[in-house]
Amino acid sequence: MAIKLFGRKRKKACVVGLDGVPCTLLQSMMEKGVMPRTAAIVSRGTLRPMTVTLPEISSVSWSTFMTGKNPGEHGIFGFTDLKEGSYDLRFPSFRDLKTETIWDLVGKTGGRSVVINQPSTYPAREIPGVLISGFVSIDIDKAVYPKSYLAMLARNGYTIDVDTAKCRDNPQRLFSDLGALLEARKRVLDEIWGTEPWSFMEVVLTGTDRLHHFAWDAYEDESHPHHSDFFDYYRKVDAFIGHVFDKFQREDSAENFFLLSDHGFCGAKKEVYINTILQTHGYLTFDGAGPASLSAITGDSKAFALDPARVYIHQRGRYTKGRVEEKDVAGLKRELTQLFESVTDGSGQKIVRRVFDAAEVYTGPHAAEGPELLLIPHNGYDMKGKVGAPFVVGERRLQGMHTWDNAFFFALREDLVDPSKDLEIVEVPWMILRSIDVGP
Repeated sequence: MAIKLFGRKRKKACVVGLDGVPCTLLQSMMEKGVMPRTAAIVSRGTLRPMTVTLPEISSVSWSTFMTGKNPGEHGIFGFTDLKEGSYDLRFPSFRDLKTETIWDLVGKTGGRSVVINQPSTYPAREIPGVLISGFVSIDIDKAVYPKSYLAMLARNGYTIDVDTAKCRDNPQRLFSDLGALLEARKRVLDEIWGTEPWSFMEVVLTGTDRLHHFAWDAYEDESHPHHSDFFDYYRKVDAFIGHVFDKFQREDSAENFFLLSDHGFCGAKKEVYINTILQTHGYLTFDGAGPASLSAITGDSKAFALDPARVYIHQRGRYTKGRVEEKDVAGLKRELTQLFESVTDGSGQKIVRRVFDAAEVYTGPHAAEGPELLLIPHNGYDMKGKVGAPFVVGERRLQGMHTWDNAFFFALREDLVDPSKDLEIVEVPWMILRSIDVGP
């Protein structure tokens, strides 16, 4: 572990996270002149597409970023998981993270971090510095460490997220609230920047993810009534990035400035229900018709799924009704892989692009707590672990969906990124820490 040398100026790193921004979209916005400040910054460094941790959702990807570990080490496999000894769902929180964070590592060298709007850090806990949790945060009073910052957040009109229930089908409110949210982020960043000593600064914008889920059509369709609103929001994001970069450059060389996203994005065409696929082919059965939850699963079931596309083998000893023997797991995984690779949407279009055996992607002491298979759909097929859906393919509820690839990472310092290798998000935090002489 690198140790601070007394008398030497501590290096600083500044990170701006753009939740759910695809590399191709960012490149398009820069090329079209929508994001001129970002384009000028990016022209000085290296921008790379990136794959993320599976499943490709914020709770998992940001947990990987904040630890530099895969889910088999940090223990977060989704927004939901099963309660131990039960088929009821629980919601993992920051308390369930099973390894230290990069901010803890910075603290071990005597440094302090400021972390603003980091998803999957609720309830906030003590870190060496300041932590303001992002979504999913239930109570702002439990989302801030130290609590002395609560009054400042209130004074600046800070909120964790837009009201998704009210914004989903109300584009006018969505764009208005996203703009207000971004301005509040900026005010809070400015106030903490000048009052809190730090060597690691991170702020995450989750408004981009909300925009893509609820208004992706406005991006793709030039005739859409909110097409210009979509681009105007990105102009505001560009101004925010430029503002942060300028602040960093004024007090430092800004060479350790970074941008990244936690997953890619694309338009959604249909929803696909994995448990219905398993039911249709006899791998999953329930007591009674129209099950409301997995608690109705029968002992004859061989597999089930949890959001967004995690497939679990119903093993004896792991689940109370499980009957699949360990010796049969490998063969069952092969069967299911062939099944998912053959499923079509009814028009002949295949739905699943790739099936990962979890053993390929998870390592560490908690790997056995995760799923056995992970599905990557072709773009447009938004996969769900919903129980009781009458059809395999249904109408979309959201306009945009996450992708495993096409996330991005930008570093001003080109020496930190190996151009000969594909980039994965688990590598990114170690690059950033190395830039400030922290890490193994």
